[in-house]
Amino acid sequence: MSRKALKLVTIGGGSSYTPELIEGFIKRKDQLPIKEIWLVDIPEGEEKLNIVGAMAKRMVKAAGLDWEIHLTLNRREALKDADFVSTQFRVGLMQARIKDERIPGSYGMLGQETNGAGGIFKAFRTVPVILDIVKDMKELCPNAWLINFTNPSGMITEAIVTYGKWKKVIGLCNVPVNAMISEPELIGKNLDELIYKFAGIDHFHWHKVFDNQGNEVTMDIINKMLGDGDAGLPKNIFDVPFYREQLEQMKMIPCGYHRYYYREEEMLKHSLDEFNNQGTRAQQVMQIEKELFELYKDPNLDYKPKQLAERGGAHYSDAACESIASIFADKRTHMVVSTVNNGSVPDLPTDHVVEVSAQLGATGAIPMAFGNFQPAERGWIQLMKNMELVIVQAAATGDYGLALQAFTMNPLIRSGNTAKRILDEMLIAHKNYLPQFADKIAELEKQGVTVKDEVAAHIDETMHVGVTE
Repeated sequence: MSRKALKLVTIGGGSSYTPELIEGFIKRKDQLPIKEIWLVDIPEGEEKLNIVGAMAKRMVKAAGLDWEIHLTLNRREALKDADFVSTQFRVGLMQARIKDERIPGSYGMLGQETNGAGGIFKAFRTVPVILDIVKDMKELCPNAWLINFTNPSGMITEAIVTYGKWKKVIGLCNVPVNAMISEPELIGKNLDELIYKFAGIDHFHWHKVFDNQGNEVTMDIINKMLGDGDAGLPKNIFDVPFYREQLEQMKMIPCGYHRYYYREEEMLKHSLDEFNNQGTRAQQVMQIEKELFELYKDPNLDYKPKQLAERGGAHYSDAACESIASIFADKRTHMVVSTVNNGSVPDLPTDHVVEVSAQLGATGAIPMAFGNFQPAERGWIQLMKNMELVIVQAAATGDYGLALQAFTMNPLIRSGNTAKRILDEMLIAHKNYLPQFADKIAELEKQGVTVKDEVAAHIDETMHVGVTE
């Protein structure tokens, strides 16, 4: 790693999140001796890359910095001798997310980006691509750190470690960041007055909070949350309150995504109401993105607009910048990351990826010990982690039987013939991005499996928006 001229690469550089990434680097200009930032995308994302790339150049110029901003569709050119590589891409573009949401919804099941059938298929599409990126990194920048916030972040990080055999990786999620930003003010504290302990897996973790004297204040925050609403809830999650009795028993704060499991009935109803009336979350996000990129085109805009907060992924990019700064300067910052367990959560395998509080420095993440879960949480986390392992293995190998196993294990998918029909239909719908399942897809096509006409027509109607992630 160059100590005086860092080369940073972002794959998925045409993302609407990129201005926050650039803002985060600018905030840390005195910590990071940046020389080059390479923004990489695919041909389908070239227009967006050019728009956001021009804005990135304006932001850097307005900050009085001489950083070189490179825009490219050539990933290998960008990766050559990189020091840090961040990933924020969506395989299949936003149209794939619409399929992930609308196909299960058409059968009365949850359609959601990282949960249920949609989350499984996002992993199926993404794992082969991330493994290709790792293969390139081994050749072109073998000493680089990989900072992943491509969703489903925990599963993608698991694939990088287990199947890519790449150890210098940190997985990130904005959900813990949002919690640590919003919760302290609920009890009249600043973040530096509190100690956070997170444990679980990406989008399925819990946390406890203590003050600087070691007194636990978890229940103080819970009581405020139950009274005033979950201030840290991501924009993409419907706010159904948790049951007080359940939180009082577990004495931990669940991740916002636990609503899909603890309040499945209400969350499914809301999802299907959106599906039938105002469009799925992906269709709403497409409109937000369209408006954002109209803003980004403004030649006078040289700062991150406040509208980006509506996108649903606020603070992802800033967390990536802090990870890079912490590793580079050995800051040993407390962060919540996806990393190899190494015994921090005894209820999960020691050699697989968990999401935990960790100290982040030059050697990567050193996870903090959390201890055993109670039986209810232990049962949940062991099911969900083992389901993740099945999903990642299916994604890496193209084993249809494992894909069916993942659908059967998932608590948000009712097992049986309908679940298998959804699996088969989604394989057909996403066939261009699932080379590992090519033989099974050909077999299904011979059997006449197709995407339902009304679903295909609705997806086609949204294609003209043309946004990518």
